[in-house]
Amino acid sequence: MIRRVFWGLSIIVLSVMVGLASGCCPKKAIVTGEKPAEAAPVAVAAPEPAPVPEAEAAPAPSGPSEIEIFESEKIYFDFDRADLKPEAREALQKKAEWLKANPAASVLIEGNCDERGTVEYNLALGERRANGAKQFLVDLGIDAGRISTVSYGEEKPVDPGHDEAAWAKNRRDEFKVQSK
Repeated sequence: MIRRVFWGLSIIVLSVMVGLASGCCPKKAIVTGEKPAEAAPVAVAAPEPAPVPEAEAAPAPSGPSEIEIFESEKIYFDFDRADLKPEAREALQKKAEWLKANPAASVLIEGNCDERGTVEYNLALGERRANGAKQFLVDLGIDAGRISTVSYGEEKPVDPGHDEAAWAKNRRDEFKVQSK
């Protein structure tokens, strides 16, 4: 008896499942040899971009500021020397012109050396380099009170290499603008 009920229920469940499955599956196309009519292509026009008002237009990219230009030009020195080379004098003349045009600005000159020599020697050499640049600016008419100096010796290399190319980059004065 239980078997008959089980088989009966199984057949009912199976019939319901087959019915549901056939109702939700897509119907197969009947091929008759004729091609189905193709839908005509529809042209869709792209929407016109909205005009950007001039007030909202992106600003034109700007270049570096005057201060960034002033600070970016360093002066370089020969090995174990603090005298100004001709290209250093030219750069300092441009810096003096800028300082004259910007009387509210003052400048910090940072003297630097390469890694050769003792710490004490390099600090003294960096100081001579910074003071040499300062004196040149003073001789060009810049008030000495607007110029301060510091020596970092070998402590702030821009190139950590241990060859002449790296050392040449590290023997330098850098300039930092300070507002009064």
